[in-house]
Amino acid sequence: MPKMIFVNLPVADLARSTAFYEAIGCTRDERFSNDQAAMMVWSDTISFMLLTHPFYAGFTSKRIADARETSEVLLCLSRDSREEVDAIVDAAVAAGGTGDVRPPQDMGFMYGRSFEDPDGHVFEPMYMDVEAATAATGQPAAQAA
Repeated sequence: MPKMIFVNLPVADLARSTAFYEAIGCTRDERFSNDQAAMMVWSDTISFMLLTHPFYAGFTSKRIADARETSEVLLCLSRDSREEVDAIVDAAVAAGGTGDVRPPQDMGFMYGRSFEDPDGHVFEPMYMDVEAATAATGQPAAQAA
C-alpha cells in the first residue's frame, strides 16, 4: 500500500467547502462523506478531509484555530506547469477563495502563487523544473527512493 496523507481541515460550511474543493480539482469520495465530513480526493495518495467544526472538535481537546487570524499550516500543491499554477489560483478565486494572499514568487526554475479557501486555509501551488533548480543551486539531482 502506498503511503498516503489525509489533511483534516475544520470548515464552517461543509457544502460551500465541498463545492470549493471540487472547483480546484478534487473529487468527493461518497464512501467517506456525510453531513459532518467530506473526503475530497486530490490524488491517489492525498485527500482533504473537510470536517464540520463540531465533528473536528471530537478529535482534539484544543481550540480550533481561525485560519484567517492564525497560521496553522501552509499546504504546497505541486503542479505540472506554470499555467497549471495560474489555473488553480484562478479556479480558487472563482469558487470564493482569495487569490495571491502573498506576492507570487518567480525564481525562473520555480514559480509559485497562493490562495486561501473560504475558511482561510492557505495553499501554495507551485511548479518547479527540478533540473534547472538543481543546476541553479549547484546541487546534484536527487535519486528517487
